[in-house]
Amino acid sequence: MSEPHPPPSKAGALAGLLLLALNLRGPLVAISAVAADLQTDLGMTAGTVGLLTSLPVLCFGLASPAAAGLIGRLGIEISVLGTLLVIFVGILVRSAGAVPAAFVGTVLIGLAITVGNLLGPLIVGRDFRSRAASTTGAYTAGLNVGSMLVLAVSGPLAAAFGWQIALAAAAVVPVLAAIVWVPLATRARGRAAPAPAVGRAKAPADDAPAGRPSSVFRRPSTWLLTGAFAGQAYAYYGLTAWLPTVLADEVGMTRAGASAASSIFQIAALVGAFGAPVIINRFGGPLVAFLVNRALWSALPLGLLFAPDLWAWWSASSGVAQGGGFVTIFTVVIWRSRTLRENRELSSIVQTGGYCVAALGPIVLGALHDSTGGWTASLLTAFAGVLGLALFGSAAAVGARPGVSRG
Repeated sequence: MSEPHPPPSKAGALAGLLLLALNLRGPLVAISAVAADLQTDLGMTAGTVGLLTSLPVLCFGLASPAAAGLIGRLGIEISVLGTLLVIFVGILVRSAGAVPAAFVGTVLIGLAITVGNLLGPLIVGRDFRSRAASTTGAYTAGLNVGSMLVLAVSGPLAAAFGWQIALAAAAVVPVLAAIVWVPLATRARGRAAPAPAVGRAKAPADDAPAGRPSSVFRRPSTWLLTGAFAGQAYAYYGLTAWLPTVLADEVGMTRAGASAASSIFQIAALVGAFGAPVIINRFGGPLVAFLVNRALWSALPLGLLFAPDLWAWWSASSGVAQGGGFVTIFTVVIWRSRTLRENRELSSIVQTGGYCVAALGPIVLGALHDSTGGWTASLLTAFAGVLGLALFGSAAAVGARPGVSRG
């Protein structure tokens, strides 16, 4: 049986998608704004605080297959509401003021966001397939805006009211999203799933088409996309974790100044999120986008090695690329999926492999620095991840276009 047809209001569906995106990264970065408070008030070591930031990424990788199955059973709208509810509960538990609560809340948040990570491409593929690149760009921008909003308010709130209030304040965002998603879910449950009228664009069904198509597990493009996302995620999470320290060591910044300066890498992702769809739709498709991203992404790891004083340029360039790389990968995921079930399966495989590798990024970069006493080897492995993104992504993009899913 097909999943219910999407709500008729595209504006409502887009608003729901963007509000969901605001919840999928902000709760994770909030920890960085209160890390010192957690060490002082709860007696956590730096390593323990670091574990709070890496646990969700492990959830993204290890729990993606189970999340895909859950979405298949519950449907998209109910899964969104469940995701928002668990994020809300996780945020409140994490802010309770005890180390065990911090870890339990973090795991709840990580598991919920794992489901949300799969829901984003599913909603785009179902409701906006003809505009997959531009809508994925808006969704990606929402992820980054959510992070920036939380970071912007968490520091001042922690200074004024304490770290518990600062962490708990993020619970407002899932509530706002739920206000939009409750009526969407109600309308979806109240409708049957009639066949679309002649002439209306048909959203991909959850059933596989006739002819017993080959499993996504057997398609080369599945593993090429997994390799591309693994390279992107490894470089992103590794550099996100260590960029402030690299800037402090190589450029001579204070730790506070380096932390603020590294935000350029995150903010510039908005340019990539909206720029990648332009390249995909007007200037050569995803293959060209992957090649452009490779050139821009390489700037940060190589630039910090050879011209660290130009760090702002390198951070901005690679920031654009990391936003554009995410958009390009998941646009191809949507284009390679003929049904919602294939979208779920393909997204699950890509995210399982990619996020498992991503969890190694901060560990490997830090271990190489400790063993060598410098950042050269660490930055070169980040560059290797960028090359993986370009090589595997370019191969996966060959022949990829809307409505073409084989390969």
